[in-house]
Amino acid sequence: MKRIPILLIYLRLVFALAIVVLALTKPNGHIACIISMMVTGLVADIFDGIIARRLGISTPRLRRLDSGVDQVFWVAIVAASYIIYPLFFHRNWVQILLLVFAEALCYGLSYVKFKKEVATHAIASKLWTLVLLATLIQVIATGDAPVMFQICFYMGIVTRLEIILMLLLIRQWTNDIPTVYHAYLIRRNKAIKRHKLFNG
Repeated sequence: MKRIPILLIYLRLVFALAIVVLALTKPNGHIACIISMMVTGLVADIFDGIIARRLGISTPRLRRLDSGVDQVFWVAIVAASYIIYPLFFHRNWVQILLLVFAEALCYGLSYVKFKKEVATHAIASKLWTLVLLATLIQVIATGDAPVMFQICFYMGIVTRLEIILMLLLIRQWTNDIPTVYHAYLIRRNKAIKRHKLFNG
């Protein structure tokens, strides 16, 4: 049982590779296969943390691995989306570049300050992940996502700003911080309550 979370994490790595290969080779039914792996990968991402917390093995090392694999998984999905429908990225390159810059800023700040990657797993960021998934599914399926992309962009910027503020507030690297308010409490050396399913 204790191996299930780590297996679910590495499953996303397998999916990441498969998604890019399918986008490059474009066999029959590749769109449906890619979308299926995107959804399954996100479900695996949700449950690896829940299971790990239930089993009492949600260690900082595991959460860091989870965050790192998340990045690989999502970069693979974005790369596949670009391979399939590059015109969408050409039309929206400024906003996409701003999102990439905001994400890179989060990681850069964390590495400079703590020598570790970001692993806040904030609740707002988890919600943004669902919006990001819906946006990229629409892009891969239809080639465009005019409304969803705008929601995704602004929500992405706001959630990245929250993470940056969290990193500025906390004095020591901490994983699983639900909100910026919880980061403020951590800075004041106060105990915080985490949701058993999302940040327990």
